[in-house]
This record gives sequence, structure tokens and C-alpha cells, in this order.
Amino acid sequence: MNIRLAENFRAVFYAPFYATHALGLFAQQGVSITLLDSPSPGAGIAELAKGSIDVMWGGPLRVIKERDQFERTEGSLVAFCEVAAKDPFFLIRRRQGQSTTRQADGQSVNLGKHFELKDLVGLRFASVSEVPTPWLCLQQDLREARVDPATLNRLAERSMQDNLAALVRGELDVIQVFEPYVSEALVHEDLEVVHAASQRGYTAYTTFISTFEGMKRNHAGFEAMIAAIEQFRPWLAEHGPAELARVVKSFYSHLSLETLTQCLTRYHAAELWTCRRAISRQGFARLAASMLDSGYIERPARYEDCVAASAYEA
Repeated sequence: MNIRLAENFRAVFYAPFYATHALGLFAQQGVSITLLDSPSPGAGIAELAKGSIDVMWGGPLRVIKERDQFERTEGSLVAFCEVAAKDPFFLIRRRQGQSTTRQADGQSVNLGKHFELKDLVGLRFASVSEVPTPWLCLQQDLREARVDPATLNRLAERSMQDNLAALVRGELDVIQVFEPYVSEALVHEDLEVVHAASQRGYTAYTTFISTFEGMKRNHAGFEAMIAAIEQFRPWLAEHGPAELARVVKSFYSHLSLETLTQCLTRYHAAELWTCRRAISRQGFARLAASMLDSGYIERPARYEDCVAASAYEA
């Protein structure tokens, strides 16, 4: 069995996919994986529609969005096998004591020693521009903290790399990033992590995505892939994030082994990865609510419309 699998984009929190491939866990289950690059986040969706790939990994957000726009058919997207079950993004700011106050619209803003999401009001804040999910989810967190996201002094167009550089220069107060930008930020002694989105709890973040027709056509291959992915967590529990970094290092040639180890250690400690067949109903509901309340979709999303029956959580 050969399965054409496309990555979403090259991200550190996707390490379980690369590790499963590099460790030969797919091959042990009798499935050959052709791992294909994706030119941009979500680009694999078009390749699925054309039939040039069998499956990709990415956010269930794309399945929910499609279901909101179009009626379900055999060619519709469907999610299965949960890998990243929590939000991998963080908020970084300048460390307290370096700059305790700043002027915003003529008023002094006290950053305070203890940071809460409501403290973003009045600060120069940059959200993620590369993908939609992190800002949609943070908006929901803000609403629950009784903060209207529209009131933030938010920069929304620049890349995470550019935002980190601006934070280092003192042009921003808080930025939203994922790894490796967190580890790269902490090289600067005056920067610190003030919020980890994973603390929210389950949020359906990364699964395999195929079509209903593809689920039938590739049933045996996908079952083998699920069995392989489910071996990752026991492997990680035995070997740890430092060994994981060594195994997947070739996929992250732009990072030093030390930095990659720091990244994966942070994600491992956050219990980011579940790597299981079933997709969390709680996590799906959280993501869907964030999309609906932010106006990204127009109708409430149903778990059973977006998740493969074989991936239902009991």
C-alpha cells in the first residue's frame, strides 16, 4: 500500500508526523508513505480535490469552513486521527522590570508583574498572520476574559519572524508566536513567555484530512497510518523530547539541535500531542465555537458532519 501524504507546512509542532515516518513506524504497519511538501498552509486541500494526493495533515478548521460553505458530498473534506490536540501558540513580551510602563494614546499602561489577557488592552500587540486558527482561538479566550478583540491595538499583517524582530527592537509590547520563535525569543534575557494557549485545554488543532471518498478507497492504508501514529506517544514516553529532536533533525535543517530540543521539550511539557484515532469532541467544540463567534463561519458546526465515523470519540 502506498499513500501520498502532504504536509501542511513545515512546523515544529508537526514533529510526530516526521518522527513516525523517520522511525519507520508507517513501514512497520505495511504502508509506504510518499511524503510531499506543500507550498503554503492549506495548499493540500486543492491537491486533494484534484486527486494528486490521498491525505494531508492540517487543522480541522479547514474541514469546518468547507462544511459551512458547501453541502456535504463524497468529495467533501473529512478529519480523522488527532495528533495535536492543544493550541501550540504563546504570547511573548518584554520582561517585567525592563520597561514597566509605556505610553499608549497618551495614557500610561502598567504591564504588571502578573499577566492576564485583559492586559493586552492598550498594548502594541501583533497576532499571527500566516494561518487563521491561532487568532480565532485567542479571540475566544479574550471574549471569555470580557475583552472585545476589536478594541486591541493589533498589528495583523506581518510574519512571526518580523514581529519577533520588532519586539526585540521595542516596537511592539506583545507578540503571538509558535516554536521555534519562542525559543529564539528567550535567547534575549529581556523577553519572556506570559501566556501559553495550550493551558486552555483541548482545542482540535491538527488531524489527518482526506475526503469521504478517499476514506473508502484508502481504508486499509489509513488504518495502517493510524496504527503507526498511535505508536508515537509510547515511543516518546520512553525516549523523551531530546531523542525526538535527534530523530527529526533532518526535517528542520534551519534549526540547531539545541534549539529544536528546547522547542520539543516545551511542547512535550504542554502535553500537546494525543496521537490517537479519536478526535476530541471537547476540542472540536472549542475550535468550532471560536470560528463561529469570530464570524469565520455562519452556522454552528456539527462534529458528525466533519469527523470520520471511525474517529468519533465515544
